[in-house]
Amino acid sequence: MEESLFKIIHTSDWHLGQYFMGKSRQAEHQQFLQWLIDTAIEQHVQAIIVAGDIFDTGSPPSYARQLYNQFIVKLQTTGIHLIILGGNHDSVATLGESKELLACLNTHVIPGALANIDDQVITLGNAQGQPQAIVCAIPYLRPRDILLSEAGQSGSEKRQSLQQAISDHYQSIFALAKIKQVEIKKASGHLVPIIATGHLTTVGAKSSESVRDIYIGSLEAFPKSAFPAADYIALGHIHRPQLVGGSEHIRYCGSPIPLSFDELNNAKTILLVEFNNDQFIAAKPKEVPRFQPMHLIKGDLDTIEAEIKTLAAQYDASKPAWLDIEVSTQDYLNDLQQRIQIMVEDLPLEVLLLRRARKQRLHSIESEAQETLQELTPKQVFEKRLALQDWSDDSQAATKVRITQAFNEVLHDLTHAAEL
Repeated sequence: MEESLFKIIHTSDWHLGQYFMGKSRQAEHQQFLQWLIDTAIEQHVQAIIVAGDIFDTGSPPSYARQLYNQFIVKLQTTGIHLIILGGNHDSVATLGESKELLACLNTHVIPGALANIDDQVITLGNAQGQPQAIVCAIPYLRPRDILLSEAGQSGSEKRQSLQQAISDHYQSIFALAKIKQVEIKKASGHLVPIIATGHLTTVGAKSSESVRDIYIGSLEAFPKSAFPAADYIALGHIHRPQLVGGSEHIRYCGSPIPLSFDELNNAKTILLVEFNNDQFIAAKPKEVPRFQPMHLIKGDLDTIEAEIKTLAAQYDASKPAWLDIEVSTQDYLNDLQQRIQIMVEDLPLEVLLLRRARKQRLHSIESEAQETLQELTPKQVFEKRLALQDWSDDSQAATKVRITQAFNEVLHDLTHAAEL
């Protein structure tokens, strides 16, 4: 069989319009989008897939919409296909309002689950109109779009029903793609790859502070085994690049810019995905430049002051670095903010977040409260115990919700029994 090479860029979670602790990300996003177009041209890709969360909110500021539209217009002149999938941060109405117009600019927009799932099977062709790939274009799936609510279901039954509904949606669209793949093979003699997309949490995915759990109370995470046998699955929602279940062909690409300080330890990437006919070859990460310097500093005051001096020598006033400072000291310092501000005064550094280390925060809370168990209600004891635990990632947050619900049910039953 004659070789037919096909290359795409997999990206996601742009969050255009995000304000980060009062700071606009407009300049960063503008630079990233231009870099993305330049990279797509340089790498000779045929398509770009954006797997959800184009915008940071359902009502993005006008400049964010302008960035989005300008990107599409610039990319259209290259002949590169663009597929836009809605995410949980995106408004279906906002993304959908211009989808027919953007279809004339070589752009396919799938804002949410469509009434006609045939429209979620997209064939990508080359300049000569010859098919090169089939995309099962699946956005963030809102439960109300794919699941009929049934009265009397337990929490476990609701989770199972939602998982099954998402799996059925994937399998139905994949079945249509397989039919299309056979038709293309008969007509051209070539097999083309099937690429699926998704915007959701999968089992085992490592999250960050800026990721909002999207199925809490219904579905914690979607299992890898429930995905169809697509040649590549391009996922969004998790901001750290990673494989799903060790599978090279099921991946999160991560966000292109850090959306929280805890993402600074991970390189920001897009994925260059290559196929030969219907065979997945590789998904190679390409690091996105850091357009805004950001740093997390931890330690006592002496350590922090030394790091501030080192960082100050690396930047100038035209682009000051943003800092998250975590202070570890046993002493209660009521002038902590002023002391840190003096350290960075007249330096090309801006402190966006200043906090005590977690152990010191808890110690301070306990010292100030000076309560005994006898003085606290069961609810207050429970909440204080929760405060000692780290609930920062998605799976832990879901566990916290379940524990809280179970505690409230037990407390209600005990209170009710005592009243009888």
